Amino acid sequence: MQDFEKLGVFYLGRSKTSDDLLLYDSKDLVTHAVCVGMTGSGKTGLCITLLEEAAIDNIPAIIIDPKGDLSNLLLTFPNLAPEDFAPWVNEGDPAQVAKEWQEGLAKWGQDGVRIKRLRETADFRIYTPGSNAGLPVSILKSFVAPPESIRQDNESLAERINTTVTSLLGLVGVDADPVRSREHILLSSILQQEWSNGRDLDIPALIQKVQAPPLTKIGVMDLDSFFPAGDRFQLAMALNNLVASPSFASWMEGEPLDVQQFLYTETGKPRLSIFSIAHLADAERMFFVSLLLNQVLGWMRSQSGTTSLRAILYMDEIFGYFPPVANPPSKLPLLTLLKQARAFGLGVVLATQNPVDLDYKGLANAGTWFIGRLQTERDKARMLEGLEGIATSTGQKFDKQQMEQLLAGLDKRIFLMNNVHDDAPELFETRWAMSYLRGPLTRAQIKVLMDPLKVTPAATSPAPVSTAPAPAAASKSARPVLPPEITQYYIPVRSSGGGTLTYTPMLLGATEIHYSSSKTVDVTQQLTLLAPINDGPVSLDWSQATPLDLPVGDLESEPQPNAQFVEVPSVATKVKSYASWQKDLANWVYRNQRLELLQSPTLNVVSNPGENERDFRVRLQQIAREERDEAVEKLRRKYAPKFAQLEDRKRRAEQAAAREAEQAQGQKVQTAISFGATLLSSFLGRKRTSLTTLGRATTAARGVSRSMKESQDVSRAEDNVAAVAQKIADLEAEFQAETAALEHTFDPQTEPLEKVSLKPTKANIAVKLVTLAWAPYWNEKPAWE
Repeated sequence: MQDFEKLGVFYLGRSKTSDDLLLYDSKDLVTHAVCVGMTGSGKTGLCITLLEEAAIDNIPAIIIDPKGDLSNLLLTFPNLAPEDFAPWVNEGDPAQVAKEWQEGLAKWGQDGVRIKRLRETADFRIYTPGSNAGLPVSILKSFVAPPESIRQDNESLAERINTTVTSLLGLVGVDADPVRSREHILLSSILQQEWSNGRDLDIPALIQKVQAPPLTKIGVMDLDSFFPAGDRFQLAMALNNLVASPSFASWMEGEPLDVQQFLYTETGKPRLSIFSIAHLADAERMFFVSLLLNQVLGWMRSQSGTTSLRAILYMDEIFGYFPPVANPPSKLPLLTLLKQARAFGLGVVLATQNPVDLDYKGLANAGTWFIGRLQTERDKARMLEGLEGIATSTGQKFDKQQMEQLLAGLDKRIFLMNNVHDDAPELFETRWAMSYLRGPLTRAQIKVLMDPLKVTPAATSPAPVSTAPAPAAASKSARPVLPPEITQYYIPVRSSGGGTLTYTPMLLGATEIHYSSSKTVDVTQQLTLLAPINDGPVSLDWSQATPLDLPVGDLESEPQPNAQFVEVPSVATKVKSYASWQKDLANWVYRNQRLELLQSPTLNVVSNPGENERDFRVRLQQIAREERDEAVEKLRRKYAPKFAQLEDRKRRAEQAAAREAEQAQGQKVQTAISFGATLLSSFLGRKRTSLTTLGRATTAARGVSRSMKESQDVSRAEDNVAAVAQKIADLEAEFQAETAALEHTFDPQTEPLEKVSLKPTKANIAVKLVTLAWAPYWNEKPAWE
């Protein structure tokens, strides 16, 4: 077997033309891939081997699994023992199955050691939205305001709103058109207003806003004319029935839709998260897939650009999710991902049985196609049409007749790879999967796999307690009148509650702190604090303040209507108090604030402010992968001319050896004829002069001499070929040695990180604002969290 454990390549199988191993460059997956093949073609096995290779290369994946086949990724048994296979074998003898898997792996140069490496390198989990069979998933975060990067992009925000609203209405049975449907327009308008202002929502809050929208007009029409209150109540009831349904309760439990958490563990170990949705109804599948794709889009846009593969989004059986004509909620985010994800290192892999179900215009962004056995002539014709269109758009040569012949001869586990990064299509046989491919798992089987990972209620951490300062116990009244020199702002109300909204006077201080070191750190951090004010001996203590995660620009100049106000302490009514508090704030920041960062001694990279250890280690892995890919590419460019030169020399040497062999063979024949003629003359006793016979003998002797010389020439030519071949082998060994040396001697997941603590200078502390801030409370509970 050739060596397949090479940097940055996926071992997918063996070429049918050259018998070499098919090693797919992982960077090629950044331009996305599509896998097409009928049932029984080996499509699932190929995709699972691709995901196995990604896991071994520390690349995480989000896997959407409508059928339940991809959960087989958890059926990996390093010992290859019959008892490990037994619980999962449908029919037959587990011992025979274990033997078959061991022999199949050995044929492809794999064994239990490689399976163990796969299991140790990545974390595998199965999530079951709407069910507790696997790990449950909460969809509540899907209604949280998108990241600022999306809110500032009108097109991206509109895409997120459209997909969310269409998915939600589909779940309650409303087939809503984004332009004609009142329901769709109303919900979109509500989300537009709330999300644009950075305000989060959940479904109960959305129901309240449907009944009492924060809008007076929709377009140019009055709200009640466009959507009367009675009709809005019917929509609110439909949404309420959804929330009230006992079956919907499981959608609210479990881990939030946090893509970073789905891709990496707390220690930064890559994770393959499988979302099994086979148990869901069609509307529920579409709802969840659309929400998940939106979250992936938001995560993607928060990442830095890269040319290396960062993560994989894989979806099996995309029938109905990316059709050529209709526009389901899943199509728009998928199309956006195919167009934009390559810039962020996110590779999208889509698989389907039926080529006619694909939007080929959208899939023109896919750089790699894995094509297996197709079921009908219509499928083949559609496939050829799509490939021809892709070739035209990318400037590739396309031989339709040759491609048609290749597609007609495909057998099980034989695929045609059409990669825009290669010179020509490649026919190959897929390798044996390390995972046991037993078919779709039932919910009961998923439960067996995932129950050990579930946290019991007793072990669950208590709900977090708010750290916001408690409101002062004072009399409540109408809005107080203060001197005009004292600025006042109102913290926005972001949560709903019962009772009366009460504003409590507090002091808000906003500072800008610059931290720098000689080489590695140069950052500016915003710090906003909210501190209680007292009329006692110590009117204000900044050490009792609470950080406020709120941009100063989001402060409001007017309170909410019908609110009450706590009396302002007398010290806060004096203008000079604010100048004193501003000075105290600068001194407090100088004495107490430190920027605590982590540093990788190997890469000399420092964490960003607010970046936790997991995310920092994930970033270190990406930096190391980018440096590795760049170094490998430099090595390839360095050695390519040398290999080309030696291959040319080898070709010429082989041609020379062939010529010498041909000449030697001809001389042997001529010598044999000469000897034969001389001997024949002697034996027949023809009456010729002895001189003639002697001349013939001399000629024959010279022929023998020339024949020996030709043989020596052949030997030298063959030696020359062998010498050049040895030089190629030596150069290959040298290349592999340099490539192996690129492997980092450290593991970003376990490398001991150094702590960096920076203290600001007084000159680098700027107090931007010290003002009276009215903090809203619902029955002593902060209303801004």
